Amino acid sequence: MTQTASQGLARRIERLREQIRHHDYRYYVVSQPEISDAEYDRLIRRLQELEAQAPQLVSPDSPTQRVGGVPDEAFRPVRHAAVMLSLDNAFSEEELDAWHERVLKGLPGEKPTYTVELKIDGVGLALTYERGRLMQAATRGDGTTGEEVTANAKTIRAIPLRLREEPPERCEARGEVYMTVRDFERYNSRAARQGEETFVNPRNAAAGSLRQKDPRITASRPLRFFVHSYGVWEGRRCETHWAFLQACRRLGLPVTEHAVRCRSFQQVRAQCRRLEAMRAQLAYEADGIVIKVNELILQQRLGTTHKSPRWAVAYKFPAQQATTQVLDVLHSVGRTGVVTPVAKLEPVFCAGVTISNATLHNYEEVERLGIKRGDWVVIQRAGEVIPQVIKVVTSRRTGSERAIKPPTHCPECGGVITKEKEEEVAYRCINPSCPAQVVRTMIHFGSRPAMDIEGLGDVVVEQLVANGHARTAAELYGLTDRQLLSLPLFKEKKAQKLLAAIEMSKRRGFARLLFGLGIRHVGEKAALDLAESFGSMAALMQAGRQQLEAVPGIGPVAACAVVTFFKQPQTRSLIRALEAAGVAMTQPKRSGWQPLAGQTFVLTGELESMTRLEAEGLVRRLGGNASSSVSRATTYVVAGASPGSKLAKARELGVKVIDETIFKKLIGA
Repeated sequence: MTQTASQGLARRIERLREQIRHHDYRYYVVSQPEISDAEYDRLIRRLQELEAQAPQLVSPDSPTQRVGGVPDEAFRPVRHAAVMLSLDNAFSEEELDAWHERVLKGLPGEKPTYTVELKIDGVGLALTYERGRLMQAATRGDGTTGEEVTANAKTIRAIPLRLREEPPERCEARGEVYMTVRDFERYNSRAARQGEETFVNPRNAAAGSLRQKDPRITASRPLRFFVHSYGVWEGRRCETHWAFLQACRRLGLPVTEHAVRCRSFQQVRAQCRRLEAMRAQLAYEADGIVIKVNELILQQRLGTTHKSPRWAVAYKFPAQQATTQVLDVLHSVGRTGVVTPVAKLEPVFCAGVTISNATLHNYEEVERLGIKRGDWVVIQRAGEVIPQVIKVVTSRRTGSERAIKPPTHCPECGGVITKEKEEEVAYRCINPSCPAQVVRTMIHFGSRPAMDIEGLGDVVVEQLVANGHARTAAELYGLTDRQLLSLPLFKEKKAQKLLAAIEMSKRRGFARLLFGLGIRHVGEKAALDLAESFGSMAALMQAGRQQLEAVPGIGPVAACAVVTFFKQPQTRSLIRALEAAGVAMTQPKRSGWQPLAGQTFVLTGELESMTRLEAEGLVRRLGGNASSSVSRATTYVVAGASPGSKLAKARELGVKVIDETIFKKLIGA
C-alpha cells in the first residue's frame, strides 16, 4: 500500500470512528438516537473491515476494541485516587430537614443551592481517563481499594472509550453500572428459556455481569452507565456540581435525565416528592434520591466524616415490602432440566398485587438467605419485577421450621439430579425422558417464535405426552386424527386444524427449527445468525467450535453448547426423524434481487399473512435492514393489527407508516 493510500485509509478509519462515537453520544447521553441498531452494527462492521486492512492503525480506544481478551491484571486490587465514601441516609422528611439544618449550621451566613439526582440501584464504578482516553475501570470495593474490570467496562457502550471536546488532563469519573427493569426481565426470561442462570434483581445482574472472566459474556448483557461524581479532576475545574454534570454530558459521559438544580430547600422537598411519586414509572430501579450542596467551595468547607460527606445525603424511598410466611417450597423442573426452588407463600398484598409465589432462583440463594419451610420472610416487589424474598425474620422462628435442600431425585420423573460442573449454580435432572422436560421442550418447539404450531398449547402437549402419542418433536409429525380424537380436548374440526398447523410448520425454515430445538444459550437471534452462516442443518452439525465462534454474535459458551448438543446420539436421531418427516433444514439465501437495499423497516402489531420474524427474514433476504427500534433513519414502519408504541414514535418523528398490503407489494409478495 502506498503512503498516500495508507494516509487515505487512516483518514477514513478515523472519520468512521468519530461517526460511531457521535451515535453513542446521541443514544446514551442525550437520548436522541439518529440511526437504528442495524445501521449502527453496519458501521461497526465497516470499521472492522477497514481496520483489518491496516492492523497497525487499530488503537485501544477504537469502537471495535470494546470486546477483547482479559488482561492478566483482571480483578487485581486497584487503589482509588480518592476514597469513595458512602452517603448518610435520611428515611423521612424530618431526617432530611435535620440534615439541611446541619448544613446551614456548618455554613453560617451562606445560602447554598442544591442538586437533586436519582439514586440508581446499581454497582459503583470508577473510570480513569488520561488525556481523554479510558485507561482503567475499577469497582468500588471497600471504598479505598476496588478491583480492576477495565476489559469488561469497555464492552458497555454507554461508557466512552474516548471523551469528546476538550477533556481534562486526567480525571476519575464515578457512577453506577445498571440494567433497566425491562432489559432485566427480558434477560432473565431468555436465560430461563435457555436453561441459563437467572438473577435475583437488576442490581445483582449488573454486578454478576461486570465480574465475568470473559468480556464477551459481559458484552452480551444489556448494561448501562450513569456518572454522578468524580474522585480526581486535573485541569479546568467546575465551580458547582451542576456545572460538573453538564461538563460530563459535553464530554460524552451519560448523566441521569432526572438531575435537577434547586435554588432553595423548598424546591428540594418538592423534587423529592415528585420523583418518589413517579418511582413506579422509572425505566430503572432507584432506591432513593441524592441531594448535594451545589457549590464545590461550600462542599470543601463542610468536609467529611470518616465515612460520609457532610454536604450530601441519600433520601431513601420507602421499600415496597410485605411480611408473610413460607408455607412450602416446590421444586420446579424447566425445559433444560434446571430445578428451581419456588416459595409458596401465605398470600399477601404488596405493591398493588396479591403475591402467593416467589422464586428463590437457585439453592445457592436459599443458602445465602438461610431460609426454611415455615419461616416468616420479608418480600419485595419493585415495578414489574418478580417478587423476591429479601430476608428471613429469624425472631419469629418457633423451632418447627424445616431446612430446604436440593432434591436428589427429580420430582417429575424420579431421575437423578446433579450439577453438570461443580462451579455451576444450577442443579439439573439429567434424564432426557423426564416428562417435565419433554412437555416444556415440545411447548417451546411449537411456540410462535419457533415452529409456530397454532393450537399446540400447554394442556394439549401434556395430554399428548401423558397418552404416549408424542414424546419428541419429530413424533408430532406422525400424529393422526384418530389419536387426537381419543383425547377429551378434541373434536373433528379442532383435530384437523392442529394437523394442518403441524403440516404448515414444516416450511418454517432452518432458523426457526434451530431455535425450536431449544439448544442452551441459542436464542432467536443466535439461531438466525447460525442458520444464515451455515445454510443447512448438515453443515452446522459438522461445524467445530472455531467455526462457530467465527460467526458474529456467537461466543465460546454458545459454541460449546451447540457442539455438545449435536454430539448427543438422541439429538442426531431426532434430526434424522425430523428430516424424514419433511421438515425444512436449509436457510434461504439472500436473494440476488435486492430491492430493499439501504432501507430500514420496523414492524409493529400482528400481521395476517406472516409472523413478524418471517417478515423480518424477507426484508433481510431482499437486502434491507430489520430493526427493533424507530429512529429518524427508519424508512418504513409496517403497522399490523394492535400496533404498539412504535407507531406513535413513527408519527412523532415523521417516519412513513405503511400497512401489510403495501409492505407485501414492496417485497414482491
